[in-house]
Amino acid sequence: MSKTSSMGRGIMALLAVGWRHEAGFSGGTVADIATELGKDRSQVSRNLRSAEQEGFLARTSQRKYSLGWSLLTDAQLLTERRLQSDGATALETLARETDEACFLGVLHADSTVTIGESVPPSSNLVGSWLGRPYPAYCSDAGQAVLWEASEAEVRTVFAATEFVRHGPNTPAGVEDFLARREAARKRGYSIVDEEAEPGLYSLAVPIRDFKGEVAAALQIVGIKARLEPRREACAAALVAQGRWLESRLGYIPKD
Repeated sequence: MSKTSSMGRGIMALLAVGWRHEAGFSGGTVADIATELGKDRSQVSRNLRSAEQEGFLARTSQRKYSLGWSLLTDAQLLTERRLQSDGATALETLARETDEACFLGVLHADSTVTIGESVPPSSNLVGSWLGRPYPAYCSDAGQAVLWEASEAEVRTVFAATEFVRHGPNTPAGVEDFLARREAARKRGYSIVDEEAEPGLYSLAVPIRDFKGEVAAALQIVGIKARLEPRREACAAALVAQGRWLESRLGYIPKD
């Protein structure tokens, strides 16, 4: 589609508003958008008004255009669908490459819930975790789903949580959890070593969506004696599939 067509100009104006949101602005005036696009103000004004009439944009009392709820809602629904469909592809690929059980988990209150899984028979893991919650402070996905949360947000999540011991290495409290998450951030992926269950070992990465927010965690879970010696190779496959899934959700890395 040509950028010089009426539809092309309208989409470019709409994207320009989105770019301003991503940069931290609350929206933009006609003059802001026209300057960024290098286009005539009257033309840009017509494009923005059309987008407003279609419900894609909203205009504030300060005459700034911002993304409309209908557009954001549609984008969120698309994210959820792709998290299921493309998440299944990522899980199957990762399980095939590593020969380990692979899961996709999301945060729900102070727990994580599995929304996707691919478990090879040779992984020696039995049963399904779909729909089952587990305490986020020691779950395989916990550090990854809270990857971008501030310390204050993490403390809020666990404000009423009792850190019950589930394995020999379960975090003793929120400070312990934060320290482990910080180590995971520096490493690029989390390692949950017998925190959730004796003998269980897992790796996980956060999955960000088009807003740059963590939507889920992609995990490899296995028996420690089997998975730990292969950690680096499995982590490389995990990171690669995580990046692919993020790209499918519209995430664009900033660096």
